[in-house]
Amino acid sequence: MKKIGLVLCALCCAASLVFAKGGSEAGADTAPIVIGGIFPLSGPVAVYGVEARNGIELAIKEINGAGGINGRKLELISEDDEGNPEKTVNAYNKLTTRDKASIIIGSLTSGCTQAITERAQAQKVLLLAPAATMESITDAGDYIFRACFIDPFQGTVGGIFAATSLGATRAAVLYDNGNDYSVGLRENFEAAFQKQGGTVVASESYITGDVDFNAQLTKIKNANPDVVYLPDYYSTVSLIAKQLRAQGIDTPIVGADGWDGLTENAGDEVLKGFYSNHYASDSTDSKVVNFVKAYQTTFKIVPVSFAALGYDSLYLIRDAIVRAGSTNSTAVRDALAATNGNYVTGNLTFDAKRNPIKSAVMVELVKNGDKLITVYKTTVNP
Repeated sequence: MKKIGLVLCALCCAASLVFAKGGSEAGADTAPIVIGGIFPLSGPVAVYGVEARNGIELAIKEINGAGGINGRKLELISEDDEGNPEKTVNAYNKLTTRDKASIIIGSLTSGCTQAITERAQAQKVLLLAPAATMESITDAGDYIFRACFIDPFQGTVGGIFAATSLGATRAAVLYDNGNDYSVGLRENFEAAFQKQGGTVVASESYITGDVDFNAQLTKIKNANPDVVYLPDYYSTVSLIAKQLRAQGIDTPIVGADGWDGLTENAGDEVLKGFYSNHYASDSTDSKVVNFVKAYQTTFKIVPVSFAALGYDSLYLIRDAIVRAGSTNSTAVRDALAATNGNYVTGNLTFDAKRNPIKSAVMVELVKNGDKLITVYKTTVNP
């Protein structure tokens, strides 16, 4: 009897273990799906991070409101890297160790994103960068994706637009020699502009953090350009544009997606300004119309491209999880690579290096009453 009792006890213990394991798995099946986020929520490019996070939060609100993914809600855990690569690494380490995130959206700028790509690849963490346009970002490996087009395409778009749409033949460039984003755009703008028959009459540089550009602008004015290319972020572009106009340089100015944010952080100095972007908020495409309406209802402002890219990034991950039938980062990676769908920033597929193949738009900064807005000018396809 004692032996039978021991057997029965063992069976009961085994049953208890099976039940406990089953309960744990059932709990995991209903637990939130954690998505890590790294953004510059403070610092000189905070508008990028805030808008991207807003777009992601709007997407999560919509998805969770529709029942989540197989009954599981999405949860964003976001960290502020202040646009500082060292703090990006700290944020990544916190998300992957303490929060156990295996899927991360971020960061926003190329330098910050590149600081964590090799770590993510080595640890098989799926990293989707919404707006890191530097070409080498995805070189770290097949767990690294981006939702935006890359700098060579964007710089080329600017050069072609300046020559063909603006009719410019003499271009000047003022760029940040310590910023890979700015340098890459400058190189590709100049190559494309020259290929169109134009001449680069001045190519002047400065260093990150400079606030006085008058010496460079004097050289540019003396070169007599009919267009000036300013490949930098909105905070610096606003400073340059004020000094450029103060020197009497009245030519059109052209830039890239880093200009997003000028409508809220600049004035008349950026009129006659055009820049390449990921989407146009005044598009009549139904996806854009619905997104802009929902964003304005929630956040009371017109969304810039970083909000649209954040929104699309979350939906790209949602769709990949659904196709994969799993939240395993490797399974989601494979499903994400096979993406072919229509999103707010356009119809999107990925090339062999996990860069999206999609169009770019050119927008113009204009006044609407006493406010700056952007209006759609043209689309450039890959």
